[in-house]
Amino acid sequence: MDILQPPLWPRPRGYANGVACRGRQVFVSGMIGWDAEGRFHTDDFVGQARQALHNIVTVLREAGAGPEHIVRMTWYVVDRREYLDAGRELGAAYREVLGSHYPAMSAVQVAALMEDRARVEIEATAVIPDP
Repeated sequence: MDILQPPLWPRPRGYANGVACRGRQVFVSGMIGWDAEGRFHTDDFVGQARQALHNIVTVLREAGAGPEHIVRMTWYVVDRREYLDAGRELGAAYREVLGSHYPAMSAVQVAALMEDRARVEIEATAVIPDP
């Protein structure tokens, strides 16, 4: 996996400008902050994000992949300010689940998510390198 960093651009914090790679592609649906039985254990933004990240890792394992194979993530949040204000805690939760791997990433505020209690939904794309 090659991180794409144009030479005159400032290095981003918490994401990559781009990623180039070859291999088996794995597409993970939008994951929200509920458990395997579809139960929310918190309405806290960071708590739901942590659970959504764990859910992504669980799906990746089914393909023989791990967090280090993630090349792109899209975060859908219902409250931009909640996302921005949670920066430090969110970063800690991210590193706890995914480590210090920062793929290409986008974050978008949406009017609502399909599940009323959901505060965040995260999609991921991973690539398992060719042998």
